[in-house]
Formats: sequence, structure tokens, C-alpha cells
Amino acid sequence: MTTRIYAGAAHWSVGEQTPDRGGLLRRASNDDGWQHLDDGLPGDVEVRALAIHPRDSQVIYAGTQYGPYRSVDGGDHWTALGLPDAGMVVWSFLFHPRDASVLYAGTAPAAVYRSDNGGDTWRRLRSVRAPGRVKMSFPTRVTRLAADPSHPHELYAGLEVDGVLRSLDGGETWEDVSHDLVKLAERPHLKSRIVSDTEIEGMMDSHALCVSSAQPGTVFLAARMGIFRSTDRGMTWEDMEIRRFSPLTYARDVRVSPHDARTLYACLSPAARSEDGSLYRSDDLGQSWRRVDRGVKAQSTMMSVALHAKDPDQVYCATRGGQVFGTQDGGRSWHEYPLPAGIQDVYTVACA
Repeated sequence: MTTRIYAGAAHWSVGEQTPDRGGLLRRASNDDGWQHLDDGLPGDVEVRALAIHPRDSQVIYAGTQYGPYRSVDGGDHWTALGLPDAGMVVWSFLFHPRDASVLYAGTAPAAVYRSDNGGDTWRRLRSVRAPGRVKMSFPTRVTRLAADPSHPHELYAGLEVDGVLRSLDGGETWEDVSHDLVKLAERPHLKSRIVSDTEIEGMMDSHALCVSSAQPGTVFLAARMGIFRSTDRGMTWEDMEIRRFSPLTYARDVRVSPHDARTLYACLSPAARSEDGSLYRSDDLGQSWRRVDRGVKAQSTMMSVALHAKDPDQVYCATRGGQVFGTQDGGRSWHEYPLPAGIQDVYTVACA
């Protein structure tokens, strides 16, 4: 099976005289090189989110500093999808689990938008408010949106850096469900402060979250301080103690397999900028984890994992410094697909 792999980057320095730019790149799994996709995208585009339509792999959405873009031909051409507010950077997408024409977009500054027609038009969900517990040097971002597949009206938003929000009515109203995360930050090994003036900063640094149909109402959260779980729709949280299985605990991504709802994948590293990283898998909803990337070495922080919607054996990862590697045989072997020289701040990878 030939698979198309997509990688979104925030910076790409081509040479000393060329200013940094972002980029969206594509390659086939059996090809020799990457293609820079730029037909309809701004030349300086920074891509921080990618989403492939669950029923039509030719339809792809890209989140950029200029709002959302859509391609209907596998990435050859792109069209801007205007949000009702200017200046919103798209950091995340979510398809409604039962109606793929309904699409959500999370942004910075923190907001959530909903489209009921595949992105043609959008409306802002007005009750989304960042709690404002942590003051960073950048606006709060909605880095991930998730829905409970068993209860699609139950939505969750991960905020970088401000915890987790929850909606029980399809996004019309939202509430902060981070109180237990703040309590966890009282533990010495879960305190972290880099930019702000509070040591709860690390526990509020939400990077990704997901919900599995194998355990409705349970939310898995990837954050600076590790992987955390709520079994009651975000009301209380517990540390899954990923350090029992991995020496690396900075978690950037966590996803549920589309083929087995008990299987989770997580990207782990030492820090936001580092020279190491690894991919871990759990086959029992996070009770135990094992490292699955073998024969390849992440040279920088692991940022994203992509799971093929039709083939459970295909998994692809991206590192911040421009590596992409994947397996087509369920992890028995891994192959590296290095991005062009100069690619930096790779935030997202997708495949179809």
C-alpha cells in the first residue's frame, strides 16, 4: 500500500540570506523525496495542525497563522477558509465522531470555532475562556481538541499553557476542569516553572488529549510533566506515572488507535527542546507501556504521531528538528524519511 505522508513545520531556514519560513511537505512512503506544497498557501506559512477527512483522504485541512486551509486533491491545491475573526492562529482540528461535515478548530489566542459544512463557514463558540492561571510570553493556545466517541457532545480542549476545558453540550458552553491538575502540581516532582511566576506552569502545559470508546468518560492528557488520566470526564485527575516505563516523561502527543480502542500511542522526550525522544505504546489503556521505535534514533524532541486510518501496521512520527520515521509492519522495522535540510519546529505529521 502506498501511503502519503504529510509534515507541517513552523520554520525552514534555506540559507543565511533567506529568512525563516514554515512549510507543508508531502511524500509517498515508497518515494525518494519530499515535495513542498505551496499552491494556494502563503509563502511564509507556518503549519501547526493537520487533519485528514475520515471518509475521503483527498480532503485535508491545515492550521496556519492565517487561519484554516483546505485541499480537496490530496494537497496539490489549497483554499483559505476564513474564520470570522482576524489574527487567529489554528493549532488544532477535530471532526465530529459521527458527522464529518462538522469540524472544530482550536486557535491562539484561545478560542474554538465550529463549522457545520466542512469548513465553508465558521462560528465562534463564545463561552470558551482561558482561566488565566499562568502568564506566558505567548498567547494561550488550544493545542488539541477531543470528543468522546461514545458521547460526541462531550468535548475537551487542551490549553498551552492553562489546563483543560470541557463541554458537555457540543461546545456551546465550556468549563474549566483543571482543579485537580493544580493540586497535582503541589507534588515536588510535578512542579515546573520556565517562563511564568508559578510552579503550576508545567501541569498546566497541555499538549494533547484523547478519549477512547473502550472507556467512555476517560480522558488521557499529554503534558509537560507526563501523562495523566481522568476517569470522570475531567472532574478529577491522576498521574499515570509514565516514568515507571520510560526515562523520558515530557509528553507531546497521545492518541488512540483507530483500529483498537484499547491501544494508545505517546510521544515522549526529555523537554520541549532536546536531543532525544521515543514512541511508546500501550495495549491496555495505559496500564502498561513499551517502547516501539527500534533501529532509529530521534535527534530532537518527539512532537507528533500519526496512525493510518485503514492500516493498523502503519505508524509515522515527527521530531521537532525535522525527522520523520515510520513503520509499515506494526513496529517490526522502522524507516527514516528525513525532511529537507533546514526544517525546524515540525509540529505535526499525518498520513493516508
